[in-house]
Amino acid sequence: MIVLFIDQASKFYVKTHFELGESLAVFSWFKITFVENPGMAYGIHFGGLLGKYLLVILRLFLCIMMIVYFRKWIRGKASNFLIIPMSMIFAGALGNIIDGMFYGLIFDKGTTYQESIGSWIEYSGIAKISSFGHGYSSFMKGCVVDMLHFPLINWVVPNNWPVIGGGRIEFFKYIFNIADSSITVGAIFLLLFRKKAFPKGLDF
Repeated sequence: MIVLFIDQASKFYVKTHFELGESLAVFSWFKITFVENPGMAYGIHFGGLLGKYLLVILRLFLCIMMIVYFRKWIRGKASNFLIIPMSMIFAGALGNIIDGMFYGLIFDKGTTYQESIGSWIEYSGIAKISSFGHGYSSFMKGCVVDMLHFPLINWVVPNNWPVIGGGRIEFFKYIFNIADSSITVGAIFLLLFRKKAFPKGLDF
């Protein structure tokens, strides 16, 4: 619940205070940069509107399956090395599901899919919260709000370098959100403590 609250609060704030594409430098290596993502984590998307529908349905299915397994794990007194990371993954997935399913219904502006050209169209101005059902789009057509940007390395390659001269190397160029972070950290914890999280005899 804590992860989900922080995720949604940060998204609501950025969505209603930043213009799309606006960036605020907190430090040289950390920026709040507002982008909208119709697809998966870290800006990856595919398949236009159909791909978006499939992604929302897949996320919802995985969350339902996780609830079923949570019941088994808690009854079986599974270790917190499993419960806590899986809770982080669940909260992150749920946070992004909320965006995709409901943001089109509650905000007056957002990135929309234009079928005539088969592309997502951005918007201008700052979005406001509208009455439910009178937003910029319909159910399951909302976009995920991303804002965390860590350009730890932002280097222009000297022009005299072969092949890549004049190009820009940026790490980490992807923009993400609290939900994505929670999923990633939860997955890393599971990997690091997999022997304690998945002891022999654990009932799946």
